Amino acid sequence: MEPENQTAVSKFLLLGLSEKPEHQIFLFGLFLPMYLVTIFGNLLIILAIITDSHLHTPMYFFLCNLSLVDIFFSSTTVPKMLVNLWTQSKAIPFAGCLAQMYAFHLFGTMDSFLLAVMAIDRFMAIVHPLHYLAITSPRVCGLLVVGSWLITNLQSIVHTSLMAQLTFCAASEIPHFFCDLMPLLKLSCSDTHTNELVIFAFGIIMGISPLTCILLSYICIFCAVFKIPSAQGKWKAFSTCGSHLTMVTLFYGTIFAVYLQPASPTSLKKDKVAALMCGVVIPMLNPFIYSLRNKNMKAALRKLFSKAATSQS
Repeated sequence: MEPENQTAVSKFLLLGLSEKPEHQIFLFGLFLPMYLVTIFGNLLIILAIITDSHLHTPMYFFLCNLSLVDIFFSSTTVPKMLVNLWTQSKAIPFAGCLAQMYAFHLFGTMDSFLLAVMAIDRFMAIVHPLHYLAITSPRVCGLLVVGSWLITNLQSIVHTSLMAQLTFCAASEIPHFFCDLMPLLKLSCSDTHTNELVIFAFGIIMGISPLTCILLSYICIFCAVFKIPSAQGKWKAFSTCGSHLTMVTLFYGTIFAVYLQPASPTSLKKDKVAALMCGVVIPMLNPFIYSLRNKNMKAALRKLFSKAATSQS
């Protein structure tokens, strides 16, 4: 039997990272610069890749898509959080909450799929260099990205559709800075067994599949590199993987550090930390990781800045 205080909820209240008024200005001043750096940094990466013909290769095609996804990923939660901090308003419409949940899981999962595709790209370049360009043709690269979008969209649509069918109780406070699956489920008066089952199934499939691709790719890469006789050859092969390995370590390291710990009263804080790292911090770091450690990207960015300076003079 459903509770008597059941009602049609038209909006939710996002409690955010802190309910203390004195923290609001500090959080706004912290996350606004981080968001601007994320947007402009990733846009620079995209523009550099598009405008420099030397970067029209599979690796940079995937990087361009990763930067685009990171812009969308960060924009899913941060602008709404900044508005709430600035206006001291916590409300988000029910439809907006579902849209935010859909987008967060779409772009978050897409990030992991692109990291897996980039690992496969590095595997082909190092283990099968003679066949690399033939196998990673523009058509194949396009299909890999489109396929990733279709799969991640399917997951988000299923989660959102199931959530939209639930009935929510009068209590509408979400102890998070955005609308996420589990906090929303806890507010529902309906039977959420199906939702939890689907979350578990998709979590296993969408979580393990990309990670398995990454691990298998790098096992093969390490085996191939260790067979190279010269130390210089080994370093040259490994150097093309450095930036990608850093991103993988940050992304999955955060997930493992947070979720492989036993359940505790601080689980909600762990969820917030994981969401901030994956949706705010890592997208901001992406341009720095790929520009500071990549000679080709540095050269492309210098060309981009010199063109901009020339056009203004």
